[in-house]
Amino acid sequence: MIADIEPVNRESTAAIIARRLREAIMAGTLAPGTQLGEADLASRFQVSRGPLREAMQRLVSEGLLRSERHRGLFVIDLEPSDIQDIYTARSAVERAAATLVVHASDRDAIAAVLDEAVARMADADAQGDPTALSEADLQFHEALIEASGSPRLRRMARTLMIETRMCLTALQRTYPTDDYETDERIAEHHAIIAAVRAGDEPELLRLLDEHMADAVRRLAPGSGDDAADNA
Repeated sequence: MIADIEPVNRESTAAIIARRLREAIMAGTLAPGTQLGEADLASRFQVSRGPLREAMQRLVSEGLLRSERHRGLFVIDLEPSDIQDIYTARSAVERAAATLVVHASDRDAIAAVLDEAVARMADADAQGDPTALSEADLQFHEALIEASGSPRLRRMARTLMIETRMCLTALQRTYPTDDYETDERIAEHHAIIAAVRAGDEPELLRLLDEHMADAVRRLAPGSGDDAADNA
C-alpha cells in the first residue's frame, strides 16, 4: 500500500551523479563527443557501477548522452541543425509561457524578477565576463518560464536550457563582444520586460521570436532559414 512507502529524505546516489554529470556537460568539462568510461567515472565518483549506470541512463533519456552499440556512451554533439532545433523548441516553450505570464495578475512582480536578471547581465558586461553575461541571459529566460506557473513547461525547458548552455560553452566565441551589440542584446530583454508589464501579448511574442532567431544567427550562422536572413 502507498501508506507503507517511506519518504525519501536524501538525494539518491544516482541522482547526485546525474546532477554532477549534467553540470560537467553544461560547463564543457565533458565536451561534446566525449566517451564516458564506466571504470574511470566509478573511480572518480568513488561509487559502484550500479548507481553510475542508473545516472548515465537518466542522461540518455534526457538526450544529453547517446548510446553507440559496442562502443558505449558519449556526450551528444551539437551540430548547427541541433542548435536550430533547440531554439525552435525553446521558442515553443517560451511562447507558451509568455501567453500565461502576460495574463497574470502579478505582472509587475514578474517584471521585477526579470529586471534583476538584466541587471546581472549589465554587471557581467561591465566586468567583461561573457560567460556570466550568457548565464544571466539564460536565467532571464528561466525566470520567464518559472513565472508561467506551469510545471510541465518548466520540465520541458530543463533539458533545453542544459543544451543551450552547451551551445554557449562550445561556441562562446560566436557571441558578439563589442559594446554596441551587447547593449543591443540587453535592450532586447528590456523590451521583453516592457511588453510583460504592459500585458501586450502580440508584442511579447514578436520580441521572443526575434530574440530566438537572432540567437540562432549568432550561434549557427548559415543554418536553415537564417542563412537567407544573414546573407
